[in-house]
This record gives sequence, C-alpha cells and structure tokens, in this order.
Amino acid sequence: MSIQDPATLTTLRVRQTGNALFTLGVVCALLYLGRLFIVTLLVGIFIAFILDPVVEFFMRLKLPRGFASFLVCSLALLILYLGALLTYSQAQGLWEELPSYTKRMNDLSDKVLIEVESAEKTVNDMMAPKRVREMEAQRREQERQMAAQKLRRRRATDPPMAPFLPPAVQEVRIRPERSPIVEYLYSNWRQFYDIALMVSFVPFLVYFMLAWRDHFIYNFLRVFSGESRGIAAGTLDGIAQMTRAYVVGNFLLGMVLAVLSTGFFWVVKVPYWLLVGPLSGFLSLIPYIGLPLAILPPFFSALAIYDNLTAYIVIGTTVAFFHLMALNLLYPKLVGSRVHLNPLVVTVALMFWGFLWGGIGLVLAIPLTAAVKAICDNYPGLSAYGKLMGD
Repeated sequence: MSIQDPATLTTLRVRQTGNALFTLGVVCALLYLGRLFIVTLLVGIFIAFILDPVVEFFMRLKLPRGFASFLVCSLALLILYLGALLTYSQAQGLWEELPSYTKRMNDLSDKVLIEVESAEKTVNDMMAPKRVREMEAQRREQERQMAAQKLRRRRATDPPMAPFLPPAVQEVRIRPERSPIVEYLYSNWRQFYDIALMVSFVPFLVYFMLAWRDHFIYNFLRVFSGESRGIAAGTLDGIAQMTRAYVVGNFLLGMVLAVLSTGFFWVVKVPYWLLVGPLSGFLSLIPYIGLPLAILPPFFSALAIYDNLTAYIVIGTTVAFFHLMALNLLYPKLVGSRVHLNPLVVTVALMFWGFLWGGIGLVLAIPLTAAVKAICDNYPGLSAYGKLMGD
C-alpha cells in the first residue's frame, strides 16, 4: 500500500493527532501533579530576572558575579524582612481590632436590610390596596405571636440537659471552639508544611541562578549543534528579554501603584494605610480581576471610620483611576511592547493556568504563555502558532 493512498494518509493524521492529544494530556497531568515544585522553580526564575539588573550594576563596579549575587540576595532578604516586620505590626493591630470590624460589618448589613425593607414597604404601599396591606400586617402579627408562644412552651417543658449528660460530654460542650482560621490551618497543616518547605528553597535557587547564569547558558547551548544552536540561542534570548520585561515592568508598575495608593490612603486617613496601600497596588496587577481585588482592602479597612457612602465612592473611584491610568499609560511602555499576545490567547491562558494552579496560575499565566510564544517564534516548524498567538 502506497503512503500516498488517502486511507493511509488519513490514518497517519489521526495517529499523529492522537499522539499530540496524548502528549498534551500527559504534560497537563505533570503540570498539575508537580505544581508545587514547578511553581517554586518559576518563582525563583522570575525573582532572578528582577534582581539580575542589580547584579549587573554591581559587576560594573568591578565586583565578581558570585559576590555581587550574594550581596544582592542579602539586600533583597533584608528588604523582605523589614517589609514583613512592618506588615506583621500592621496586621497584628488589624487582628486585634477584627471583632470591631465584624460588628461594624453587621451594623452596616443591618442598615442595608432596613433600607431594603423600607423601600419594599414603600413599593407595597404604593401598589397594594389598603385592605390588602392591613390583612398582610395582621397575618404577620399572628405568625409572630404563634412563634413566640411555641418558644415559651418549649422552654417551659424542656428540662435542662446539661446536668444529665456525662462529664466528658459536658466538658466537650463547654470547651471553647477553635477560630475558623486556626481550624483551617490545623486541618491543612501538611499542605502549609509543603509550601513552607518549597519556599525555603527560593533564596538558594535565586542565588545560584544569578551566580551561575553564564555557566548555565554556555553549557545549555553546547547541548545543541549547528543551526539548532543558533535557534536555541535566539529562543533563550527571546524568552529572557520577554520575561525580564514582563516581570521587571510589572514590579515597577506595582511599586508605582503601591506608592500612589499608600499616599492617597494616608491623606484620607484610611486605617493601616502602610499595609493596605501596597496590597491594593500589587493586587491591581492581576489581569481582569485586579480592579475589584484592589478595592477590597481599603474598603475593609475604612469600615472602622467611615459610615457614609460618599467616602467609599471616593476611595473606589480613586483606586479605579490609578488602575486605569497604570493599565493604559504605563503598562504599554513598561510591559506591552515586549509581550505580544492577543486578548483571546490571554483569556484562554488565564483560564488554563488558573484551572491548573489556582491563584498563582493567574499571576504566572501571561509570562508563561509569552514564553511559549517566544519558543514558537524562533522554531521554524512552530512559527505559525506563534503568529496565531500574537497580536
């Protein structure tokens, strides 16, 4: 049978498609099962891209790469420690005042319910006849009285159960329950232990990636030969430039938003502005859902002092202004010129990586997809897919 036979060609195409789908399924399964290891490695790579320009700066001062990498990592850890210390002090105060915030939220929700019920009563008064309103009010009063009578009879007839219970059961009944947060941490301690273990490797990964960068690149390219080495070098350079532009650009953009938000929250006297400002600024960078996430922290913090709707409108409008200004003015200059992905691909990428890795997948979706596009652009057999993903 000739290979040009239509039936044979169809069989080969079906087989190739089946192999491709099987390979894709295996890759997705590996990405999902090894998500903790892969995410840790990617986070280390992205942090190394952020710190690499600082290492290059110290190298221009005649410092060896190893020492410059150690110095930069030490400074980064010191800044991270000071930031964590400041965040902890702010979060501790917020935790102590959490009951008052809970009461405040309950009061506001009760006020909203009262307003809704008042509006409903007004509409009913306008729409329903007087006799119907009187009958409805009489029926509600009868139901309320019947419920009160049932409750009084139950309390009068039901004896207290605590004295008849065994001591062990009484002890369980009076033992204070754990808070929801403590209960969640206690029931998921293994997961948090694994995350903490992986996070502990990040500083070492970043240091070795910075200190041994030239060694890794040189020996990686030696794996290829001839024309493939040039393609691999171009692909690696494209991924490095794109990733560095995206990561560093977003980091600078987040810093600008954090400074603007912190300054605004300080002016309007939002409590815990040193914690809420940076949190709102960097949450604003999350694609599609960044704006509502950026508005939530200042809204929650403002519950302690503001009870009028105008204040929340001003806060929400200002945060939205910062978000739109960064997205339309700063993002194209800092990030968009290097990441050429069309909106459809970005949306599908967010869905795919978010499904695999959850919240961290939303953060890493765009740089990972842009890296895949860079590979397709530099590999001749996949250039069509790169154009399909591009803008």
